[in-house]
Amino acid sequence: MKKTLLSGMRPTGSLHLGHLVGALNNWVKQAAEFQCFYMIADWHALMSEYENPKALEKNSVEILAEWISCGVDPEKSTIFVQSHVKEHLELNMVLSCITPLGLLERNPTYKEQLRELKGRNLMTYGFLGYPVLQASDILVYRATVVPVGVDQAAHLEFTRVVARKFNALYGKILPEPQTLLTETPKLLGLDNRKMSKSFNNFIALADSPQVIKKKVMSMITDPKKIHLDDPGHPDTCNVCSYYKVFAPDAARELRRLCPASKTGCIKCKKELAEILAETLKPIRDKREKLLADKGALLNILKKGDEKAKHAAFLTMKEVRKKVGVFHDL
Repeated sequence: MKKTLLSGMRPTGSLHLGHLVGALNNWVKQAAEFQCFYMIADWHALMSEYENPKALEKNSVEILAEWISCGVDPEKSTIFVQSHVKEHLELNMVLSCITPLGLLERNPTYKEQLRELKGRNLMTYGFLGYPVLQASDILVYRATVVPVGVDQAAHLEFTRVVARKFNALYGKILPEPQTLLTETPKLLGLDNRKMSKSFNNFIALADSPQVIKKKVMSMITDPKKIHLDDPGHPDTCNVCSYYKVFAPDAARELRRLCPASKTGCIKCKKELAEILAETLKPIRDKREKLLADKGALLNILKKGDEKAKHAAFLTMKEVRKKVGVFHDL
């Protein structure tokens, strides 16, 4: 049997190029090797968007359309909404009882998010406990692999610690999921910082060619190449890093021309804008077509929800029995 894999995204707005190269391209490949559960993590989104949650439902439908537009096949993978499967919160309750408070307070992602999402009140019980819910998301499907980038590998250890503690207390039924390190091309935001919706420094998958051009022309380039005849440094130029991902052949030519002062940054950015617009056109066109039939998208979610509910129910039936909670209703 195939190993079970779980991953997901929060429906907090349009997806961007970082999602495409960092996750979605890998999701398409992983469907052939694993039994994949892909989750629209609306409970996680609510933890940071609780003051203005009206867009969550709309964003959930749009994120589904964008996943499918990028090649994620609902016939090959189970796509579902986190909040539609009550077992996530049931297991979260059980795991919350055995998770030490200090383990949550030391979580590096918690501290990073507090710094990144300034201006929002995230000093809440729910946000502090989000790693427990994240562990529940994984363990309720008894996922044995979770795809993460190298910089996120340490975060999965939290889930293993919690699973280990549960198994020691009640008997081994929850697997300790292993890290599936995924190759993620380096893609910074337009301002050379981490690409993030919070920083508004990204190109969205749904952006029009005009918007893409405007954003690309604002990108920070090589600070040492001020004049056209100044030699460039492609290895440290963010624009060149986009070429490496989306136009490898052009990137090799750029590495030859730029250090020799035979091309300029404006020309380079104009051509990159055209490359990105062409790359995103089929995704954008398919997205618009899918969103025109919301009923079909909801049917896809309904089928995915049922598959996810069945798998989660089987896990919680065993968990309830182990912890002594009435399980025959």
